[in-house]
Amino acid sequence: MWLLLAFLSAALLGFYDSFKKKALQDNAVSTVLFLNTFFCTLIFVPLIVLSYTTTVLDGSIFHVASGGWEVHKWIILKSVIVLSSWICGYLGMKRVPLTIYGPINATRPVLVLVGAIFVYGERLNVWQWTGVLLAVVSFFMLSRSSKKEGISFSHNKGIWFIVVGAVLGAVSGLYDKFLMNPKGLALDRMIVQSWYNFYQMIMMGIVLAVIHHSSSPSPKSFFSAIREGLHGNGMVTIFMISVFLSAADFVYFYALSLPGAMISIVSMVRRGSVIVSFLFGAAFFHEKNLRSKAVDLALVLLGMIFLWIGGE
Repeated sequence: MWLLLAFLSAALLGFYDSFKKKALQDNAVSTVLFLNTFFCTLIFVPLIVLSYTTTVLDGSIFHVASGGWEVHKWIILKSVIVLSSWICGYLGMKRVPLTIYGPINATRPVLVLVGAIFVYGERLNVWQWTGVLLAVVSFFMLSRSSKKEGISFSHNKGIWFIVVGAVLGAVSGLYDKFLMNPKGLALDRMIVQSWYNFYQMIMMGIVLAVIHHSSSPSPKSFFSAIREGLHGNGMVTIFMISVFLSAADFVYFYALSLPGAMISIVSMVRRGSVIVSFLFGAAFFHEKNLRSKAVDLALVLLGMIFLWIGGE
């Protein structure tokens, strides 16, 4: 059951990345990020209110546990890590094709495994080291493919933003293990997902207000700054980002809560979202050099398979 949920989460993440790319094509990064966190918060606020004021959700998978500062301080730290990863990832995605962003971002499980060596003292077997090697090879092959589109991995800011975002995303994955693992803090999954969205919204609101104040000498309202950062159907597209992200994370956290669920395998399966985003990049964004990028993507996925076998 948990493995099927992991695949469902991967598909939802693929749609999330695709709508995110569409939103970033036409709108400001700060506006997209703020509205994304705002809509995600709106989705979970009713669950928080119902859980804290009634017994309607008691015993259900939607119930949000209560907790004081001892719990929320860890969630705030998660919000900082995730938001930093998102800022870098969004800035990178805005600058490069989706068919390049996806395979690079898909290397996160490799970074998680490497991090687990240093943080948790884990050791990799031959299968896992083979998966790591394939991911590294695919990264260098992707850099060669990108040169055909005039994108240099060593000089393009977008690539560096994506890499830093992926590293921070891996840090977030390791931190999730600490937060929800029985040997760690063993926090309730719903309190983590519900409240970290809220804290991210507050942080992005402050960032957006500072950007608006520093770039516009004329006094305008905060909502005017948001409207100026939106174009076309930006509001609808960003709302879809929030829906798919919230659904993907909910399924992900629920999968981890099931007996026998392995976070290493769930995390790797979720990176299969790159298949969905790659197809979107080809069909809807009409991106180039798809044949060579498909080979690079195949190597990434093959590396994920080796990591999976090694995890088994």
